[in-house]
Amino acid sequence: MKIFETGHDYSYEWNLVSAAHWCKYPNEKATHVKCVDVLNQHVDPETGILTMERLFTVKQNVPTLILKILGSDTTHYVREVSTIDPRTKTLTMRSVNLTMANLLTVEETIQYKVHPEDSTKTQFTQQAAISAGSSVVRWGNLLEDFTLKRFQQNAATGREGFHKVLERFVVMAEAGHQQQQKAVRPSDSQK
Repeated sequence: MKIFETGHDYSYEWNLVSAAHWCKYPNEKATHVKCVDVLNQHVDPETGILTMERLFTVKQNVPTLILKILGSDTTHYVREVSTIDPRTKTLTMRSVNLTMANLLTVEETIQYKVHPEDSTKTQFTQQAAISAGSSVVRWGNLLEDFTLKRFQQNAATGREGFHKVLERFVVMAEAGHQQQQKAVRPSDSQK
């Protein structure tokens, strides 16, 4: 098993970052994500926690020879279960690959929460556990190493793509806030 961990602090409040997360796809840095379907969603009436299950359809850029050996094609599926707790201001996503899970499992956990030292920032953490299946024992370590390297590259690209989405989202939120301010304030002609 190989473990990947990373973190990042966003200079925006949790409300903005967590809302922007839902607008992450599509973006120009994540062209491999072809479709995101919501399978189920539920709000717990007692806690206010939203739980959402989504299915990601992704097109993997895997060498043709490897696809032939593994008996797969380029379309893969990932299941994600997200929880958003408005009381603790925590958004947690847990995902696992469904395609070829008998050969390789990638379990990822991402969390956005209010930064513990600065409430105007959001703390991002990402962890992934990469495990080769028992049917590829001979090649397991090689497969895990390859996947870990690929995951590290994709994580950096994903963070860059989300940062661009977040910046656009902040601009739209600020414009919406300015529109609300204008609507609330009487104009000079009404005075």
